[in-house]
Amino acid sequence: MASEQKEKLIRFYKGTEGEEIVIKLVDLAENILRTQKFRISGFLDPFGQEIAETVAANYGNIRVDFAGGYQGAERARAIFIHEDFAGTPTSFGIDCIEAKWNGQFARLSHRDVLGALMGQGIERDTIGDLLVTNDSVKIICEEKMADFLLANLDKIGAVGVECQRADLSSIAPKEERCKEIRATVASLRVDSIAAAGFGSSRSKAASDIAADKLKINWQPAKSASQNVKEGDILSMRGRGRLEVAEVRGTTKKGRTVVVLKRYL
Repeated sequence: MASEQKEKLIRFYKGTEGEEIVIKLVDLAENILRTQKFRISGFLDPFGQEIAETVAANYGNIRVDFAGGYQGAERARAIFIHEDFAGTPTSFGIDCIEAKWNGQFARLSHRDVLGALMGQGIERDTIGDLLVTNDSVKIICEEKMADFLLANLDKIGAVGVECQRADLSSIAPKEERCKEIRATVASLRVDSIAAAGFGSSRSKAASDIAADKLKINWQPAKSASQNVKEGDILSMRGRGRLEVAEVRGTTKKGRTVVVLKRYL
């Protein structure tokens, strides 16, 4: 039965960004069925978390929970627990390293930090959220990665940094600002919705899609002509997220009325 579930899930995600993720997660699930204990995944983006929930739902004896180190974290580790496991897992194995630099002379972005980490040969799923300010970044990571960062991360790009451990409890819960946008659009094409929600032209939105800057439900948009539907989430690199909250029908001129929620 378990092998059938594994094959079905892998077949469903085959050829998508989720294929590699689902393979790792079903291996964890089947290990739990054998041991009747628990296992923790690497850090998952929201799409990966949806896959984890799907995996747990397809294995009847397993439940799943998530933690990203602080309230509101976008990237989180999944913990799969067998329903017959008598113990209580006490830790998700998450740590935090803070890297500081002189903010008077350098400005570093999320991309700069991520590039420096990947340049160290670090696997992306060992790293959670990167909380960047003008002169520091808190790097949420697996516990086993914290010592490596302390020993090896001394530069981000050409900027020297000093690293130290930081207390996860010192990270304030993430507060998202939400702006509701009511608009009429020519169609539910993703370039039209993105233009209305992010305040740009359709040609600029199409250009951003061609440059792989936009994702739909955390997967790359296939093309500017791809249609979206109520409940879909659009995320634009550097611009935040956009939820298609409502599709309210059409006007007399044949335009579609939508309510969008933009999270900043």
